[in-house]
Amino acid sequence: MTTQPPTTDTITPGEMAERTGVSIDTLRYYEKEGLLQGVGRAASGHRRYSEHDVLWVEVLRCLRETGMTMQQLRHYFELGAQGKHTENERAQMLRDHRVLVELQLAGLHNALSLIDHKLSFYREDQK
Repeated sequence: MTTQPPTTDTITPGEMAERTGVSIDTLRYYEKEGLLQGVGRAASGHRRYSEHDVLWVEVLRCLRETGMTMQQLRHYFELGAQGKHTENERAQMLRDHRVLVELQLAGLHNALSLIDHKLSFYREDQK
């Protein structure tokens, strides 16, 4: 376990949850799954997160919210841990995922259009 003194460069789990929009339980889950490694500790043993951790959790949250599976996230993380020579494969994973997100957006735009269409009937009825 790494002990790192609390400084202005680190934040508590509560602050991390607030900044990233994920729960403390989710942060622990990411650690347990090996997706969030090297989290520092204060002398008291409490977790202290770095700015790098904040950015990484924001990436994890984004990818999860857009449908990337835990298995895909683990693979992406493992590739990153292998170093620079895996950049092309990681970029391809993100390009593939981007296509899926574009399809989700198209579906949401269609749903929004249908909702707006239905709302127009209610507006007409209120006249």
